[in-house]
Amino acid sequence: MKRKSILLLVIVLLSTGYARAGTWTTLDAPGAIHTRITGIDGSKLVGIYYDGSNYHGSLYDGTTWTTLDPPGSTETYISDISGSNLVGSYYHYHSGYHGFIYNGISWTNMDMPEALYLYVRGISGNNIIGYYKDASLNYHGFLYNGTTYTTLDMPEAYYTRIFDISGNNMVGFYGDYFGLTHGFLYDGATWATLDMPGATATFVYGIDGDNLVGSYTDVSGDHGFLYNGTTWTTLDMPGAASTYIQNVDGSNFVGFYYDSSGYEHGFLYMIPEPATLLLFGLGGVAVLRRRRA
Repeated sequence: MKRKSILLLVIVLLSTGYARAGTWTTLDAPGAIHTRITGIDGSKLVGIYYDGSNYHGSLYDGTTWTTLDPPGSTETYISDISGSNLVGSYYHYHSGYHGFIYNGISWTNMDMPEALYLYVRGISGNNIIGYYKDASLNYHGFLYNGTTYTTLDMPEAYYTRIFDISGNNMVGFYGDYFGLTHGFLYDGATWATLDMPGATATFVYGIDGDNLVGSYTDVSGDHGFLYNGTTWTTLDMPGAASTYIQNVDGSNFVGFYYDSSGYEHGFLYMIPEPATLLLFGLGGVAVLRRRRA
C-alpha cells in the first residue's frame, strides 16, 4: 500500500502540470527594448538585447548586467556559455556574420572555410556547434572540435540548424521538402526526428542530459516545451502571448517571451529541486546538471 501511495502522489503531481510548481522571473537588460536569454551555466546567463539602435551581447550573473561586443561588431548575438567561455556570432557590415569565442579576456574569431556566414550556437567542453550558410545560400549544421570543422546534415533535409550540444548529443531543427519544420536529436551516429504531438512545427533549442527544451507551434500559437525522452510538457510564461524556451541547466530554464504589445522579455524559470525529482521520476530522468566538462 505504501508503494502504491507514493506512485499515486507522483501521478497526481504530474497531472497538475509542474509549470505551476516553479517560479517565472522576467529579466530585462537595463535600457533594453527587447531582451532574450539564450544560455545558462549555473548562475550565469547570457543573451542579447536591443537598445533601439543595435543588438548587443549580455552577461547576467544574478546581480549585474554586462554588455559584451566583439571589436568591430555592428550586431552581437551571444548564444551559450560554458564556464568562462562564451560563444555566439557577430555581424560586420562589410564582411557579414562570423562566429566567436570569448574567454573573459580575449575574443577569437571563428570562420569556417566553406561558410559564407557562420552562426555559432552551443558549446560543450572543446566542442562547438551551430550552422552556416554556404555560397548557394543553403544552411548546414557543423561541429568544431577545436581543430576541425565537420558539416552535419540531417539526411534528406532541406536545411539543418544545430542549436546545442551536451556530451555527444546535439539538438536542433530541420526543414523538409514539404515546408515543415521538425526537431531532431543527433548522437553522433543516428538522427532522430522529434515532433511535439499536435504541433505544426517543432524547434529544439537546448539540451541538458536527457532533457530537451524548445518551442512548438500549434493552432493557438507558439509555446515552450520540455521533453525528457518520454513525456512532452508545455511550459508557457503566465500571461505571455508566446513563449520560447532556449536552454536548460538542471531545474533552471531560460528563454524569452512576447508580451501582448509585441515586446520581447527574457526569463528564468526555476523548479524547486524536490519537485523536479518527483516530476521527472516517471520518465526515468533524475536531475541532471549540464555536462560541460
